[in-house]
Amino acid sequence: MPFHSIEPRRLYRQIADQIRGLIKSGEFPAGSRLPPERDLARQLGVSRPSVREALIALEIEGMVEVRIGSGIYVLAGGGTSGAQGPDATAGPFELLRARYVIESECAALAAKSAKKSQVQAIEDALAEMERETIDGKQPLPGDRLFHLRIAEATGNGALVAVVRMLWEERTGPLYKQLEHHYDAPELWQAALAEHRAVVKAIASRDGNAARTAMQRHLNQAYKRFSKGWDTLH
Repeated sequence: MPFHSIEPRRLYRQIADQIRGLIKSGEFPAGSRLPPERDLARQLGVSRPSVREALIALEIEGMVEVRIGSGIYVLAGGGTSGAQGPDATAGPFELLRARYVIESECAALAAKSAKKSQVQAIEDALAEMERETIDGKQPLPGDRLFHLRIAEATGNGALVAVVRMLWEERTGPLYKQLEHHYDAPELWQAALAEHRAVVKAIASRDGNAARTAMQRHLNQAYKRFSKGWDTLH
């Protein structure tokens, strides 16, 4: 008998499997509301961010619908195709924590080693973000470019490759669906202000300030996505 490779299951996927099983067994029939995420987290013995990632995966599958300010509802006929949602390398909250560690150090290194042309390239990427925001677009292309330009300014190709990989996950379906529930002009205005603080520190050749500014930016992103769905409108 041939062996099959064993792949570790992400925690959010294990949680999604349990909730899906309860839905299919009739514990939560179509149209019913699931328990609040804080109750699910307590019953499962996991964190609320992990539960939120699982619910987002189920929403992508078509099993549930997240209604901001109301709750999470089971959809009729959801997931009848049998296909499961995306099994990402990392959930959105894990991803933000990884970026916090890696990209903050990239910013500190960039402040010390960036050439004048590279600082200008970072500023140009920020200007692109601002133009996209003014045009009423989600400024993801400029945002991605901004962070890649900082990684490139470190002069370390391995760091560039890691940041590029993190951004592939950042633009994946799981993260984008979570972001969809929070997307608003004020969110991006806050993010732009945080980006400006990063580029200002890099241009000033202040490594500590650049690290702190990037940490603050990614920590604020984590906090924004941690706001309870029941309190959003």
